[in-house]
Amino acid sequence: MTIPTKPAIIATELRKSYGDKVVLDGIDLTISEGTIFALLGPNGAGKTTTVQILSTLINADGGNVRIFGHDLKREPDAVRRLIGVTGQFSAVDNLLTGRENLNLMADLCHLDRAAGRRRIADLLDQFDLADAAGKPVSTYSGGMRRRLDLAMTLVGAPRVIFLDEPTTGLDPRSRRSMWQIIRALAAEGVTILLTTQYLEEADQLADRVAFLDHGRLIAEGTPHELKRLIPGGHVVLQLADPEGLDSAARTFPDATRDDAALTLQVPSDGGVGSLRSLLDQLDRASINVAGLSVHTPDLDDVFLTLTGQPDGQAGRPDHERAPAR
Repeated sequence: MTIPTKPAIIATELRKSYGDKVVLDGIDLTISEGTIFALLGPNGAGKTTTVQILSTLINADGGNVRIFGHDLKREPDAVRRLIGVTGQFSAVDNLLTGRENLNLMADLCHLDRAAGRRRIADLLDQFDLADAAGKPVSTYSGGMRRRLDLAMTLVGAPRVIFLDEPTTGLDPRSRRSMWQIIRALAAEGVTILLTTQYLEEADQLADRVAFLDHGRLIAEGTPHELKRLIPGGHVVLQLADPEGLDSAARTFPDATRDDAALTLQVPSDGGVGSLRSLLDQLDRASINVAGLSVHTPDLDDVFLTLTGQPDGQAGRPDHERAPAR
């Protein structure tokens, strides 16, 4: 994880409606430079709309945004020079080769020919696409297309990258490859705003996580802080014999025992202090355990508790797919 420095993005009272439908209802975001910030929530919560506003694709109805000190309303061109966007679907040209797609981006970024060639060569190596650079993108796998899409975003060396569900549809190996790339970008000082439907992805990558629901931020913190908010953590003690199970059950009267498995489930937040206290109690009672495992809530539990619905249950409404304007 990267140590936060100065704010890269500051958004205050961000609002957006489509007709009578309120999509964003006054959200505040502060994202530190060189960190990965994950924006989570059910379909239709406003995640994509937030990305579209912050990346200058659509206008907000209210609120203020500053990206590295530049006002989004007054200085949109300055903001665009600092950012890159990788949307939900790969924005690559299937008729061109990988190298030709990158050349197109280099031209759009006004790189001179020598600088463009160097940048493209570096990106092809970085994203393991050098061997396929001369092949049409139509022959690429899903993971290769996604890597090329992100490489195109990086041609202009943006300081902030918006990744809107970057691993949707990828197989587990391709997804983990993309995770490595995202971590490396953050380690280099790039600020990343990530939206994802994969809560494990946010848990693995994000320095901070915010949950958005019905257009409002309902929780924010590190993954560890958010998981600590949810009850249900416990420690499972594996005992060697029924006598040990009886003794442990007397020591922890609030625990749940399983006589057939010779286990005792002790409520715990999984923190170091709680574990130390539990081990001290076992030691004082002269109870020997054959094994111990810690179970803490994950971000799926946080999601279900905060939003009251499984991720992806509701389909994205039309306003989440609204075209840029």
